[in-house]
Amino acid sequence: MNFQANQTLTRNIPLDFFRGVALLIIFINHVPGNELLLYTPSRFGLSDAAEIFVFLSGYAAALAYGKSFESRGLGLGSLGVLYRCVQIYAAHLGIFFLLAALCVLGNSAFGSPDYIDRLNIRFFFDHTEEALLGLISLRYVPNYFDILPMYLVVMLWIPVVWALSRVGVWLALAFPVALYLAMPVFDLEFPAEMHGDRPWFFNPFGWQLIFFTGFAFGRGWLEAPAPKPWLLALCGVFILASLPFGPEPALRPTGWLMRLHADLRPWLDKTRFGLLRWVHFLALAYVATSLLKDHGHWLAGRAARPIVRMGGQSLPVFAVGMALSYIGGMVFDRFGHGFLGLSLVNIGGCAVLMASAGLMAWLKSRPWRVTTAAAPPRLQLTVNDPRVPPDGPRPILLTARTENPLAFQPVPRAVPARRTGHIRERGFG
Repeated sequence: MNFQANQTLTRNIPLDFFRGVALLIIFINHVPGNELLLYTPSRFGLSDAAEIFVFLSGYAAALAYGKSFESRGLGLGSLGVLYRCVQIYAAHLGIFFLLAALCVLGNSAFGSPDYIDRLNIRFFFDHTEEALLGLISLRYVPNYFDILPMYLVVMLWIPVVWALSRVGVWLALAFPVALYLAMPVFDLEFPAEMHGDRPWFFNPFGWQLIFFTGFAFGRGWLEAPAPKPWLLALCGVFILASLPFGPEPALRPTGWLMRLHADLRPWLDKTRFGLLRWVHFLALAYVATSLLKDHGHWLAGRAARPIVRMGGQSLPVFAVGMALSYIGGMVFDRFGHGFLGLSLVNIGGCAVLMASAGLMAWLKSRPWRVTTAAAPPRLQLTVNDPRVPPDGPRPILLTARTENPLAFQPVPRAVPARRTGHIRERGFG
């Protein structure tokens, strides 16, 4: 399967499909106390849905803004990026206030547990003025609301990378690598609390590496290696060997594996995007694309369409998913974690996400817009009547309306009189 295959279409179907899958996994993983989390890829590897989402966001950004930079120049191309950043910033604030309102409604309706404390936003309600200033300036970023600020900052570096690519592609590729290497040296990070030293959970100086990896593939600066049995086997071995070092402690049954996991922790760190996470994701991506190569036609089918539609509306669907995740935790509190609760939260939540994506796509088409057909142009045709001799009257002027091109209507036109014997004839055509 080749992501480049559908660039001529309005949407890139494989890209939207995998973004939709990532959104579903993110929803499931964010539901408080959701047992289905134990069966998602995040428990069995070094990377998870966040890497999928950020990589594909970089890939999509290359497709969306690369043509803008090429045709409109650096200035207007940067303006398009800035416009998207404003949308992301507004979505971040909107998600926070929506979740804060849900917490208040949950506390008012059920009394316990305290949903404000569970979401860890008590500071906002106790020190609202200070928290608002921190929220607007992105100096107050609770853990549940941390991916969009990272995405916003990384997006702001797109014009820089594009400008460097005009000098040389190698320079554009070197910029994210240099930024990543400078992060631990200069301790680059942003504070997430007004009174504390906790940094953003997703450090943009680290996560920009996978974003611009996707950007480089989207622009064609990097090319994925062709499917080869030995490389496929090597990636498979690495993926299997990394299982004990994922988040699931049960996969580390021996003391030696526990000690090795502790030694590798800087390379596995999610906040600063440990380098082994990057390698693990690329290995997974290579295996997936190799296995799906020439077999991805089903992505354009009806079964995959709801997920593809989700990927095409990724930002609003992400916002809805964040709200639904917390509502799912409230559902667990009311109905428990049995079959009914798990079905309502996971199956029902995924269905609502797909339905909301369909609704957003429908609204985006602006069905209320009325299109009026333009008035058809009038055509004028001049023909010579074969019955008139060369020295006879002037040509007859005929007109036709395009709605009925065969309905020619003669327009009267005075013609010179000619004498035939003693009779004067005047013709009207």
